[in-house]
Parts: sequence; structure tokens; C-alpha cells
Amino acid sequence: MSAARLALGATLLALAALYAAWFHDDRDRIAALLVFALPPLLLGIGALRGSALARFWAGVFGLFWFSHGVMAAWSDPPQRAYAWAELLLALLAIGLASAPGLRARFAGKRGDKGRDAS
Repeated sequence: MSAARLALGATLLALAALYAAWFHDDRDRIAALLVFALPPLLLGIGALRGSALARFWAGVFGLFWFSHGVMAAWSDPPQRAYAWAELLLALLAIGLASAPGLRARFAGKRGDKGRDAS
């Protein structure tokens, strides 16, 4: 198992655990866990198995998690610690999910210097 796969999987599982702790005492706990904790849990399992589709959706959902973290940190001071943790884990998930594609995209550019210059 590669380190990148393990790091993304661990990040997503940590995000799922954060949501489970955050919404543990919520009035609508089941709905909150289905909406917030289940997606990173499933994507984390998929990422650990090496699924490119799970990596893609982790990056897409990461944008939602980041936005939710910003909104919660700004508007709900008692929940600010959870929100900052969500925000940082979301940024990490986006970066880890995007890294292989960025590496592949820019890997060929090193040897092609000057070829595309017009």
C-alpha cells in the first residue's frame, strides 16, 4: 500500500470520526451521521483499496467539507474547534486526492522545455 493511499484513507477516516464525535449529541444524530460521517467513511475505505473514483469524489466532497468548516467556524463559536479540525482535514483530503493527478500532469513538462514555446 502506497503512502499517499494510506494518508488519504487515514485523513478521510479521521474526518468520519470527527463528524461522529461532533454530531454525537445532535437531536437528529442519525441524519447527521448519514449526511456527514458516512461519505468520508466509505470514501476512506475506497481510497485505502486504491480506487481512483474514491480519490476523485474525496476531492469533490472536500470542497463541501471545507465550505462547511468555514461557515461553522465563522457562525458558531461553541463548535469552532470541530469546524477548524474539519477545515484542516478537508484541505488535507483535497491536497492528497489531487496530488497524483497534479504529479502526472506536470511530470512531462520537465523534459519538454522549449518545445511548446511559440
